[in-house]
Amino acid sequence: MQNQGLLKELIQSLCCLPGVGPKSAQRMAFHLLQRNREGGLQLSKILERAINQIGHCRECRTLAEAELCEVCANPLRDAETLCVVESPADVWVVDQATTFKGKYFVLHGRLSPLDGIGPDQLGFDLLEQRMASGQLKEIILATNSTVEGQATAHFIADVAAKFGVRATRIAHGVPMGGELEFIDSGTLAHAFNGRREL
Repeated sequence: MQNQGLLKELIQSLCCLPGVGPKSAQRMAFHLLQRNREGGLQLSKILERAINQIGHCRECRTLAEAELCEVCANPLRDAETLCVVESPADVWVVDQATTFKGKYFVLHGRLSPLDGIGPDQLGFDLLEQRMASGQLKEIILATNSTVEGQATAHFIADVAAKFGVRATRIAHGVPMGGELEFIDSGTLAHAFNGRREL
């Protein structure tokens, strides 16, 4: 087959998505080209707009189109309770699965000295400023149940104690080694309701 450079490029580009290997990317590419060109064009337009217009909230660091995300801009959210998570996907999951009405802080990772990820890379300076403000009463640590996630939670709890902020950890209904975005909502809601002091 000649002149397949663009098709190969499309398949390789689709492989950048998590969980998409060459075979899945090939199926997607052929589906879009054979059966849904209009959907492919719509996807490309939305993707370009999203890449150009979605940034990070200046307060909680989640993904947002404006300077403040919807949660941080909502005056009805409880500003005294802050849920610390590892990724913007975790904010989405927690908000859908629980009755949590506080605010969030997104680390965009977890402490991992071997990978060169320390407090500076996770925005701890901004988190510490929020603790120092005197407004926070409780920080709910909803980092993943991995070794790094646990270490990150303990580090934040130690900092919170210095400012007199109560630090709680979501309960262990979340399995060890599990990622929040893959946990079913019933398990996550149970774990959230059973959080405890660290």
